[in-house]
Amino acid sequence: ALRAAGAALTAARERVAGLASLARRAEEEVRRLGPLRAEHDRVARLAGLTAGTSAENERRMRLESYVLAARLEQVAAAASARLQRMSSGRYTLVHSDARAGTRRSGLGLHVVDAWTGNERDTATLSGGETFFASLALALGLADVVTDEAGGVRLDTLFIDEGFGSLDDQTLDEVLDVLDSLRERDRSVGIVSHVADLRRRIPAQLEVAKDRHGSSVRLRAGGDGLSG
Repeated sequence: ALRAAGAALTAARERVAGLASLARRAEEEVRRLGPLRAEHDRVARLAGLTAGTSAENERRMRLESYVLAARLEQVAAAASARLQRMSSGRYTLVHSDARAGTRRSGLGLHVVDAWTGNERDTATLSGGETFFASLALALGLADVVTDEAGGVRLDTLFIDEGFGSLDDQTLDEVLDVLDSLRERDRSVGIVSHVADLRRRIPAQLEVAKDRHGSSVRLRAGGDGLSG
């Protein structure tokens, strides 16, 4: 019994010594990992902020959205100059970073209605109003790109449909804006099935289709040339 107890004591002492050595190594590793853990916490917090997932990011706005929001403000300002003409002075566009429910914010657009003095979501615009607001944004974007690209011009703009949703007065105002672009040596092409545009635009490429294929007719000032 004495020999067995002595052997158990020796084994226990060896185990204690081994555990003490492991404890010292664990303490050293914890101290070594301390700065790395602090760095990880800092980077993780920054990543959460830039991704818009952190509770500290109240608007849940991504970093890229934050950067683009500044450019969107420029585009909205440039677009508003033309949108006011198209809407007879009624509408202007403003950037909004307000949250909509649980969605992230950052790249929202609101329209300011001069008739009511209210600011509202662009989704409340009618079909025709949405069309010329989108057109104004495209023109505003072209202006901003031109300014930021060292004066490189965007000389040609094509607009595909949408004119059928406009009333006669609004159509006149939109075409006046497009005419002002042509006055600056820009080319504007309109793709449309609206018959009224045929009387307003002298230079046309008319596409006719039949069972044997399509043909193109160039019309300029009332004349026609098939091809």
